Amino acid sequence: MIELIKEMFSYHFMVRAVVVGALVSLCAALLGVSLVLKRYSMIGDGLSHVGFGALAIAAAVNIAPLYLAVPVVIAAAFLLLRINQNSKIKGDAAIALISSSALAIGVVTVSLTTGMNTDVSNYMFGSILSLSHADAVLSIVLSAVVLLMFVLLYPRIFAVTFDETFARATGTKAQLINSVIAVLTAVTVVIGMRMMGALLISSLIIFPALTAMRVCRSFKGVVICSAVISVVCFVIGMAASYAFELPSGAAIVIVNIIAFAAFSFAALLKKRA
Repeated sequence: MIELIKEMFSYHFMVRAVVVGALVSLCAALLGVSLVLKRYSMIGDGLSHVGFGALAIAAAVNIAPLYLAVPVVIAAAFLLLRINQNSKIKGDAAIALISSSALAIGVVTVSLTTGMNTDVSNYMFGSILSLSHADAVLSIVLSAVVLLMFVLLYPRIFAVTFDETFARATGTKAQLINSVIAVLTAVTVVIGMRMMGALLISSLIIFPALTAMRVCRSFKGVVICSAVISVVCFVIGMAASYAFELPSGAAIVIVNIIAFAAFSFAALLKKRA
C-alpha cells in the first residue's frame, strides 16, 4: 500500500488530483451534515445537473468552464431557495424542476455543437486527467474560501440546522445563513465535478454525513467524523482507481458505500451490546 501511494505521488497530475479532491471532499462532508439534517441533501444532485448544463454551454462557446459554471450554479442555488420558500413547489420537486431543465439544455447544446466528446464525458463521469493546473489553483482557492466560511459561521450554521425558528428568534439571520450554505454548496459541487462527474458529485455530500450519523450523536461529532471519513474514503478510492484502472468517481463512491455498510454494522453491534 505504501509503495502504491509513493508511485501515485510520483506523477504531478495525481498530486493535483489528490490535493484538490481531498479539499473538495472535506468541503462536501462539512456542508453535507447540515444539508442532510435539513432534509435538503439532494440539492447537490440538482446543482450538479445545472453545472453540467453550464459546462456544456461553456464548451460550445469556448469559455473557461469553471468561470461560467460557478456563477450559474450559484444563481441556481439562490433560485432553488427562493422557489422553496415562496412557492407551492417545495423541496425535491423544486430540485427536480431545475435539474432536469438544466440537464436537458446541456444535452441539447452538446448535441448541436461539439457532440458527446471526451471533455463532455469527463464532466458527466469525472476524470482525474481532466484537471488542469489552472483548474487546480482555482479549486484550491475556492475550497479554502468554503472551509473558512464554514468555520467562521459554524455556530450560526448549527443553530439554523437544528431549529431555524428558534435561531430567528435569537437574532440569527436564518435566510442569510441558508443562502450562504447554498452558495458554498454550489461552489463545492462545481469544483468537484471535474473529479467526480455530474452524476456522482452528490455522493460526496450525502454518504460521509450518513455514515458518521451511524455512530455519532452530537452535531460536532458528526461533523468531525464526516470530514475524516470523506477524506479517508477519497484517498482510498483514488488509490484503488490508480491500482485497478477504475473511473475515479465510481471508485470513491464504492469506498464510501463500504464505509457506510461497515459503520451501520458497527452501530448495530453497539445497540445489541
